[in-house]
Amino acid sequence: MKRFRRIGITVKSDMEERDAVLSSVLDVLEQEKCEVCIDEKRCQDLPSARGISMFACEEDFDLLLVVGGDGTILRAIRELKDFSIPILSINRGAVGFLAELTEEEVPHLLAPFLRGEGVLDERRMLYVQAFRDTQEVVSGYVLNEAVIAQGSIARLVELHATINGENLTTFRADGLILSTPTGSTAYSLAAGGPIVHPSLQATILTPINSHSFSQKPIVIPEHQTVEVEVLPRMNKFGDIEVSLTLDGQIYTKLQRNDRVRASVNGRTVKFLRRKQDTFYGTIRTKLGWGETLRD
Repeated sequence: MKRFRRIGITVKSDMEERDAVLSSVLDVLEQEKCEVCIDEKRCQDLPSARGISMFACEEDFDLLLVVGGDGTILRAIRELKDFSIPILSINRGAVGFLAELTEEEVPHLLAPFLRGEGVLDERRMLYVQAFRDTQEVVSGYVLNEAVIAQGSIARLVELHATINGENLTTFRADGLILSTPTGSTAYSLAAGGPIVHPSLQATILTPINSHSFSQKPIVIPEHQTVEVEVLPRMNKFGDIEVSLTLDGQIYTKLQRNDRVRASVNGRTVKFLRRKQDTFYGTIRTKLGWGETLRD
């Protein structure tokens, strides 16, 4: 693993004690004689950032440091222009499932990462497109999931799903989650989906509160393309409102007969980790998976 010299930093916008955390990170980077560039939009008002170069969007970095929770990591990925740049994340969120370091670990563990002592963990992404007739309405990559769901009024939606053009089923539910293995521990898990190791090549379809007991989550090979059509469904208020949300970052309203297509085309995100596989330890410590209930 190479030594990382040119470092970009972005932080959670509304994070408490942003300046103190940033200062701690900058101290280590200065000791390691790194060239540092800071996210202008989220750091320009911080005292510790004075005199340090700013960037408006991710540039030619060796490494991007992301300080925040999983939402901050997903935002940083959405803004990433060069997916070859590895990400090292420092957790300041609630769970931080995707994060590698805690704030307390920064003073003694960040430097070894900068010297090249970590390993790269590549995570596959889903490419999601929504079409209205032949026109593309929205498109983007997701690391966790794309969610097709009913809107403000609690009514079932009908979503017809095909796999590589072959009929799968029509889901009558509150919605449908199209998830990567990385996203299997996020919204999909909360909706009853399986935990899937992120190294597996798969896509997970998880219905949200399905009207049918037989419609359970299904895991399919990642090389297969999923297409979901929004079927017309009326109530006394008119058309049922349906939306598409990409990684909780991009929200688009859908109309009847719109089609959402999800496929894997080889794009990955690279995370810097302390060892090759921390997944099982992460689900135990951060999700409390397998813990025995105590009085």
